[in-house]
Amino acid sequence: MAQIIQWFPGHMAKAFRLMRENLKLVDVIFELVDARIPESSRNPEVDKLIGGKPRLLIMTKADLADPDQIRAWKQRFEAQGHTVLVLDTRDPRTPQLVTKAARRAVAAKKEAQLARGIQDQPIRAMITGIPNVGKSTLLNHLVMKNVAPTADRPGVTKKIAWLKTPTKLDLLDSPGVLWPKFEDQVVGLKLALTGAVKDTIFAKDDAVLYLLDFFRDYRPEVIIDRYHLPANAFDEESVQVLLAITQKLGFKDDYDKASERILNDLRKGKLGPFTLDLID
Repeated sequence: MAQIIQWFPGHMAKAFRLMRENLKLVDVIFELVDARIPESSRNPEVDKLIGGKPRLLIMTKADLADPDQIRAWKQRFEAQGHTVLVLDTRDPRTPQLVTKAARRAVAAKKEAQLARGIQDQPIRAMITGIPNVGKSTLLNHLVMKNVAPTADRPGVTKKIAWLKTPTKLDLLDSPGVLWPKFEDQVVGLKLALTGAVKDTIFAKDDAVLYLLDFFRDYRPEVIIDRYHLPANAFDEESVQVLLAITQKLGFKDDYDKASERILNDLRKGKLGPFTLDLID
C-alpha cells in the first residue's frame, strides 16, 4: 500500500481531554460503532478512557450493513459483556429504543441509588464514536429537533455540548475522534472507504483496489452486475478489474475518476449492504 493513512487533527486531541474531564459527570457511555466496520470503528483510546464505566454499544448504519454480519457481531459484543443496540436511525422509534437500552445498561447503578434513597434522575450519557459514525444524526432524533449539524463527511462536530431529550436523557455530545496512529493500515483503508477520514488524505485508487480484492471473495457478482462486467472479470487482477470498470463508465483511462465513482456508489448503498469486518 503506497500511502500511509492517518488523520488526527488538533480538535480530536482537545476532544479527548474534554471527554476525560467530563467522564465523572455521566452515568453511561454511548459508544457508536459503524455496523459496516464493527471492529475497525472502535477507537482503542476510547476503550481505555471508559474503563469500567457502563456503556451502551450502538451499531449505527444498520440499513447499509450485511444483516447476517450484524447478528454475528451483536452476539460477539454481547458475549463480551456489552449492552448492544442495533440501530437504523431512520426508525421513528429511535428515542424509545435508545432510552430503553440505556436503562438496561445502568440498571445496577440506578438500583443502588434507589436503595440509598436517591430518586430516579435523568440518565446522563456521553456520546462517543469515530467521525461520520452518525452521532449528530442520532442526537437530532433523540432530542427530536435539529440541534447538531450533520453531513456525510467526517469532522462536522468539533466541540462538546449538553442536550436534553424528552425521554429523560441528558446527553453530552462530542466530536468524532480517531486515534493517533493506525497500527494496521487495513483498518485505515476500511475507515477511508466508509468515510471516517477525509477523502483528501488517502489515495482513492488504493482504497478501491482493496475493496475490489474484498468483493472478489465476498460478493463478486455485485461488482460484475453494477458495472456490467463479463462473468469472468475476476479472473484478472484487481488492477485490471478497475481498468475495465473505468472503461465501462466511459472514463477512458482515468481510473482516479472511476475510483471516486465506485467509492460514492459504495457509501450510498448502490453496491448493496456490506460489512468489511467479517465473522466467519
